[in-house]
Amino acid sequence: MKDFRVIIPAAGKGSRLQKVSGDLPKAMFSVAKKPMLEWVLENTSFIDAEDTYIVVGCGKEKIIDHFGAPYHYVEQKEQLGTGHAAMVCADAFADFNGNVLITFGDMPLFRYEELKAMCRQHESANADCTLMTAENEALTLWARVIRDENGRFSRIVEGKDCTPEEATVKELFSGVLVFNSQALFKILPEVGCANMQKEYYLTEVPELMVKHGMKVETYFTKDGNDLRGINTPDDLEICERILEERHAAKV
Repeated sequence: MKDFRVIIPAAGKGSRLQKVSGDLPKAMFSVAKKPMLEWVLENTSFIDAEDTYIVVGCGKEKIIDHFGAPYHYVEQKEQLGTGHAAMVCADAFADFNGNVLITFGDMPLFRYEELKAMCRQHESANADCTLMTAENEALTLWARVIRDENGRFSRIVEGKDCTPEEATVKELFSGVLVFNSQALFKILPEVGCANMQKEYYLTEVPELMVKHGMKVETYFTKDGNDLRGINTPDDLEICERILEERHAAKV
């Protein structure tokens, strides 16, 4: 796709996976016989490798040595949240006037077709931001998408911060977003870190854009399993089973 780039934060250590992954960076741990980052790169391959920016940190050499050129690598020396992972790319995007997809190196279940369709919708709507949503009753701690009285996107609320009423909302935030690049890097400096982790969260950006009168859209994906990431050995087992089932369904 022309005028599109992708940022893939992949700087995490994956401490909860270390017992099974040794000293590998999280994104390099094998899922269904491939590094999880390889799944992500395949699923975003409708965007050219030359337009792919991988944010590296812990074990960066292993990622760079494995994937090499023509991908770009941007170092995140401190892991200060998803918003910070995007911030470290600011210089590389200063003169870019297109759109940027942001997905994550530890979430291998998002589908090529769905990510591409989301990007096309974002482009055709001339949106400043489009976020992917889904429903999955098993993911009780996921962030909720809160809409206003007109059904328009209002904000994202982290699962742990939901009121009892917000916790009943079925529409979940996937973590995947597409932005107008210039709009994203204009808003990012407004993201604060007044939270327990003292981190900068990308989830704040869509709400800030709404407050600035920017256009924020949503894209609903039917398979709620796409939202599953890998943080624990149990997550790994579930994701491997889903990937194997999908492969068997295609054969």
